[in-house]
This record gives sequence, structure tokens and C-alpha cells, in this order.
Amino acid sequence: MKALVLSGGAGTRLRPITHTSAKQLVPVANKPVLFYGLEAIADAGVTEVGIVVGDTADEIREAVGDGSRFGVEVTYIPQDAPLGLAHAVLIAQDFLGDDDFVMYLGDNFIVGGITGLVEEFRADRPDAQILLTKVPNPTAFGVAELDAEGHVVALEEKPQQPKSDLALVGVYLFTPAIHEAVRSIKPSWRGELEITHAIQWLIDAERRVRSTTISGYWKDTGNVTDMLEVNRSVLETLQPLNEGTVDEASELIGRVRIEAGATVTGSRIVGPAIVGAGSVVSEAYIGPFTSVSEDCRIEDSEIEYSIVLRGSSVTGVRRVEASLIGRDVEVTPAPRHPSAHRLVLGDHSKVQISS
Repeated sequence: MKALVLSGGAGTRLRPITHTSAKQLVPVANKPVLFYGLEAIADAGVTEVGIVVGDTADEIREAVGDGSRFGVEVTYIPQDAPLGLAHAVLIAQDFLGDDDFVMYLGDNFIVGGITGLVEEFRADRPDAQILLTKVPNPTAFGVAELDAEGHVVALEEKPQQPKSDLALVGVYLFTPAIHEAVRSIKPSWRGELEITHAIQWLIDAERRVRSTTISGYWKDTGNVTDMLEVNRSVLETLQPLNEGTVDEASELIGRVRIEAGATVTGSRIVGPAIVGAGSVVSEAYIGPFTSVSEDCRIEDSEIEYSIVLRGSSVTGVRRVEASLIGRDVEVTPAPRHPSAHRLVLGDHSKVQISS
């Protein structure tokens, strides 16, 4: 069995962060989202992994390498444009050959991994197995319609009037039957080859399509709100560890991880929270569900329920919360006089100002 990991999307919902970084590499608890997926695939005993890459191919290659650090062997599959999930299967056919495979969206996060799902598929081997979960906003997802016995009868991509609240989770398992399906469908109104259409083709051809409804934790980390929520979920499992330097005037409360080379002076950190290697926390408060990446500076400030990426600083700011701060960012107070806000913002930025 092989794995096909999709890492070619543009990440428009995470702009401006994704103007300069692949969305799959935005860290959760100081580890890129993509890495959690690769670890889950390896834990399931799948070692041959094809990664579909697009405009951010160089960054993905640099981060993942040959895959040996995850216990897998990686083959990179270039995709000229994000033309749909079924298109990714189409261009990966040479890599996939006649093997069964799991397709994993690189920006998705599933607590508990996929080992049980892979074992279930191997035992029963339907032509397609999909994961479903109930969502409050099914119009944003591929949606499944089940009959009275729980069999999949229809799938629809981002329907205006959903027939259920069961959304497809970003993990799929297929036999080679899917290759005929992706070759047989046409692009949707979005100009993409939809995987929902390919699975519907299997249903119409009376091939076996099985679904598993999960009640556990799943998130598509495509926007800031979900990214912060996934960060919270991962930090809930954090084990306390102090490999840095913490002075006597500082207080660590609960599950706090201080990585090697980090320095904490005169500060209070309430977990679950993590401070990355080489970072400096001085005269500051870091509250629960906060991830501070490596080589950051948090000084004379308060921050909570936030993610701070590599090389950024928050200095002299009394309160920051529910925020995603990108790489090499400086957050400082505005001058008190004149009483005005001075902003330098990139495209697609979002700013909230307390007047």
C-alpha cells in the first residue's frame, strides 16, 4: 500500500501567511501540520509516499527531504496548477501503479492518526473508503448522502442545499479502481476534477464504496480560526519539559515546554504552552494554548491562545490573543502622540483596531 499526500494548494484562506510560506508547513505546537500527517502515515505501516507539490515545491522539499526522518520514502510529484483532488490522482498514476493507496490532504489534522482506518480498509478492501464527520457548515465541504442502512448513495461538492451534514474528511482510501474513475469524469463548474465526482462514478458503476463516520477530532487547517483550534488540541496533549533556562523570578504553571536554548526571565507562563529553541521571554506573561516558535522574543507583553512563528517579536504590548503572527514580524506599541494608527500591511491582511 502507498500514500499520496497533497501539498500543492495555494492556501488563500491563510493569507498573508501563505504569501511566503506553504500552508502545510505552518506549525502547530511548533511542528508543521504536514509532519503530523507523514507521521500518521508511517505509524499505519505505509512507507512509500508520493507528495504532490505545486508553487511551494522547493519549500516542501527542503522541509521533508527524502522522508527518512519520518520513516518513509518520498517521491515528489509536480502539479502545474491545483486542478482538483482527482487531478492529483490522475498525475500520480505512474507512482501509484496497481497498488492500493491512502490519499491524505497535507493541511488536514486528525487526532489519533489513521492506523485503525488503514487496517479496516486492508481487511475489507472496498474500492473506496471515505471518512465522514458532522459539520455545522456543510456547504463548505464535499457532502455525503447515506441511505437508511448507512450506505453511500451520493456525493456532492460544496452543495448550495446540502442533503446531509456529513462532510468528507481529507483522508481517502482507494484500490486501483479509482484510476478508471478519474479518467472518466469531466471538470466541474470550478474547472477542477473533483474527487467526489470520481467516487460518485464508482457508486454509479456499482463498485463498493464504504464510509466511516468519525466523532473524533478532525480539522482542515485552512484558516486562522481552525489553525488556532488545532494548536489548542495538540497542546492539550503536551508533556511538561524544561530544557532551557528559567530564572527564579519566573513561574511555570501546568504543562509548559521550554525547548533547548530558550531563556525565560521574570515571566509567568501558564500552560499548556510551548516556547521554542533560542527564544527569549522577558518580563512577560504567556497564557494557555500559546505556541512560540524558535528565535522569538516576547518582552514586556501578554499573549494568549496564539501562534507566533519563527524570528518574531512582541515587545511592550499589553495584550495579544487569538492571533497568528507570521515569521520575522515585529509587534510594538504605536506612539502615543499623535493619536493615530500607522500601518504597513500586505495584500489580504486583516487588522482589528481598538479605537
